[in-house]
Amino acid sequence: MLQSLSTFSYLKHFYFQNNYGNGSVKSYELRHLRWLEGLFLDNSNVDWNFLQSIGALTSLKILCLSRCRLNGTLPIQGLCELKNLQELDLSWNEHKGIFPSCVANMTFLRVIELSHNTFTGNIASPPLSKLTSLEYLSLSSNNFQVPISFKAFFNHSNLKFLFLENNEVIDDTESGNLFPNIQLEVFSMPNSRGRPSLPNFLYYQSNLRILDLPNNNIGPNFSSWLLENNTRLRGLFLRDNAFTGPLKLPPTSTIPNMETFDVSNNKFNGHVPTNITSIFPNLVALNMSTNMFDGCLPSSFGDLKSIKYIDLSNNNLSGTIPQKLVMGCFSLKYLKLSDNKLQGQIFPESINLLDLEYLYLDNNEFSGTIPKSLSTIPLLVLDVSNNSLSGRIPTSVTNMTTINQISLSKNQLEGPIPEEICNLGDLNLLDLSENKLCGSVPSCFNLSYIRHIYLNNNQLEGELTYAFYNSSYLVSLDLRWNKFTGSIPQWLGDQSSLSIILLRGNHFEGTIPHQFCEMNELSMIDLSFNFLSGQIPHCFGNMARDRTVDKSGKFEEPFISLNQTIKSYMEKVQLERAYHLFSQDARYLQLADVPIRATFITKKNSYSYKGIILNYMSGIDLSSNKLHGEIPDGLGNLSEIRALNLSHNYLIGTIPETFSNLSQIESLDLSYNNLTGRIPAGLIKLNALEVFSVAHNNLTGVIPESNQFGTFDEGSYQGNPYLCGRPLRDDCTSTESTHILPFADDESEEHGFMDMEFFYISFVVTYLIVVLCIATVISINPHWRKVWFHFIEVYVIHF
Repeated sequence: MLQSLSTFSYLKHFYFQNNYGNGSVKSYELRHLRWLEGLFLDNSNVDWNFLQSIGALTSLKILCLSRCRLNGTLPIQGLCELKNLQELDLSWNEHKGIFPSCVANMTFLRVIELSHNTFTGNIASPPLSKLTSLEYLSLSSNNFQVPISFKAFFNHSNLKFLFLENNEVIDDTESGNLFPNIQLEVFSMPNSRGRPSLPNFLYYQSNLRILDLPNNNIGPNFSSWLLENNTRLRGLFLRDNAFTGPLKLPPTSTIPNMETFDVSNNKFNGHVPTNITSIFPNLVALNMSTNMFDGCLPSSFGDLKSIKYIDLSNNNLSGTIPQKLVMGCFSLKYLKLSDNKLQGQIFPESINLLDLEYLYLDNNEFSGTIPKSLSTIPLLVLDVSNNSLSGRIPTSVTNMTTINQISLSKNQLEGPIPEEICNLGDLNLLDLSENKLCGSVPSCFNLSYIRHIYLNNNQLEGELTYAFYNSSYLVSLDLRWNKFTGSIPQWLGDQSSLSIILLRGNHFEGTIPHQFCEMNELSMIDLSFNFLSGQIPHCFGNMARDRTVDKSGKFEEPFISLNQTIKSYMEKVQLERAYHLFSQDARYLQLADVPIRATFITKKNSYSYKGIILNYMSGIDLSSNKLHGEIPDGLGNLSEIRALNLSHNYLIGTIPETFSNLSQIESLDLSYNNLTGRIPAGLIKLNALEVFSVAHNNLTGVIPESNQFGTFDEGSYQGNPYLCGRPLRDDCTSTESTHILPFADDESEEHGFMDMEFFYISFVVTYLIVVLCIATVISINPHWRKVWFHFIEVYVIHF
């Protein structure tokens, strides 16, 4: 394939990256390139024995074979002959075994990148412990053993960048040089296995720029000497550890270069240090979320002129948001104070947050009205849900032209939804649920890019005329527990992306639109507790077979990455290659979004599904309506459905045999209908079934026996006088079993039991005869007429 390269015998650098699938590169095709110094074949297809034959390229200094699907152990022949090699990248392959000891003879090696393989062995053994020329070493995501003392590297005075993520840390009690010559600039060791602790050699580090040790169960005390000894730090990442007690920062030190300080998800308590702003005066990102900090927010935060990201959510903070913060942090882009005990007004009328895009104040105790000053901020996301806000939604929301997500749920807002909200053309999530909103939904509410609408648990009313009519990207619509009337609009069926429809607890009437069957993405539908009539559409069995829409609501999230923090620094030390490799190991400080959710009744409980789980949940609830007719056999085609509730209707006929195909069903409720016949024996195949009820029907015969059906109690079958078998008391063996009638025909299931229709007709006729007799007596005897009217009066008053 590359035979023409023979004409370029003096070629020094050859780039053939991202060519996987365009043929393989064979080492003999490169044998003429004796002066080649740089070979870059990342994400390309190379011969399985490529490394065994590469020894002919004796001038090679840089070899990059990342993502080339190489596997097995590294060969001694070939690779170890590259005596002039300075940079080696074998990351993201399937290499295993011990790193060849002969590499110790490659004394010019400066950069080794071996991350994302399955190499084994102790890194204190040769060759790595002998390569004192190393400047950059990345062993992340392997099966290496890492001695916690690191004494084998104490003489690596050139080593500046060390990445050891996701390996096994082992104890190392042997004595060694107490004053290591190694002075790292970047040390990254997150997600370690074994018994990781804070390495003692860090006490002798004074030149660190990045220290990255998250998710290591390190604790309990925070070592302030990390900051006192390393005044050049740019990023400190200690999240997901076991630190406890107050966060004690050095009282006098100043670290002017610190940009990112992340101690989230620990167990720090006490007040937020007030001197944090003087120690880190140029801080860009601060994450102290998910701890136990209490007290007030320091007003000194207003002195952080460069701060862009603040996350203090999930603590016990109280008091108000300092005026100095909203006036002084003019560079702030992201503010998250969720899940605290903050009080008072959200913001004053005068603020200076001209760059704020993400504001999360949910789950606090804020009160008062929504300030108009919010409309002066270029917000993308606003979440002030679950507070005690009152008053009306201000019409000034029309000025929030950049807003993507609004969540005002679980407050005490009242009044109508302002029509001005129709002007928010970029809105993709609106959550106004659980308030006291009234009136109708504005007919102009046809936002083109809206994806998620939550208006449930309010006092909204009227018909859904043309609201949401042109919302072609709509994925979830939750209107539960309002007072909407009229028919369910047929044009809802034109919303091709609509996957979740929740209309529970309204006053909708008429039939279920057949257009629902044309919605290929529909997977969760709740029409319960309405006044719907007619039959269940037979085409319901075709719903949601080829779902492609992501319901989890993965909006683009802001983040702070470690590689961003050190980018400018890496450029200063002129290690672009090292920076390129390091970017694959970047640690992210994730900053959350407004959660996408759907509440659905299943297994006799209300569950709130959030995030990625929404892509796997599928259910239909048509209970508590006036539906009649037979259950469509096609519902048995919904093999992915997990919940089906058709209870409290007027359905007749038998339980479809096709229900045995509902292999994922967890909850099946057919109670309180007029179903007849036997329980299909094929239902015993439903191994995932946890809740099952056919109570209060007219079913007959023996209850199927299986391990799964043995878990259901008597309540699942009560109200069917002609059912027998466990768990009912009638075990089908008694000669006087009530499920067998004197005129039963053992050869015919259709006529072998009491005709319930005949029973109802007999009851009605008897009732009419009794009423006629009473009327006759009343017409004859005035005394009985007076008694009768008195009885009617008492009955009406009582009931």
